Amino acid sequence: MTMPAYNTVSWFQVGSDKPEQVEKFYGELFGWSFAPDPNTEGYDLISYRGNEVPAGGIAHTPDAANHATFFVLVQDVAATVAEAERLGAKVLAPPKTSKDGLVFAHLADTSGNNFGVFTPGSPS
Repeated sequence: MTMPAYNTVSWFQVGSDKPEQVEKFYGELFGWSFAPDPNTEGYDLISYRGNEVPAGGIAHTPDAANHATFFVLVQDVAATVAEAERLGAKVLAPPKTSKDGLVFAHLADTSGNNFGVFTPGSPS
């Protein structure tokens, strides 16, 4: 598998309080397939034809906290978060590490648009 270049959009997430409904929608519309993430409860991985690894996820969100966001692959999440704050971003969720070593954070840019940054964990 070829790793995407740093500082590129390399993951996306759709959050839904009705994950089965949104999975059916995207599955029928684009032919995407879904599987539970073994490292994160309440999260399903999105795969699609022509891509050898999952490219996104469906977050099971409570209380209609629905969203769609993109994630940028970075070399150092903490350093990127610090630089984003220096440039005027707001930290929505500080860096967190998943069971497999994935590190991610959620930010809002200077216009309030939500996005994320991440470094991958160990290959499964």
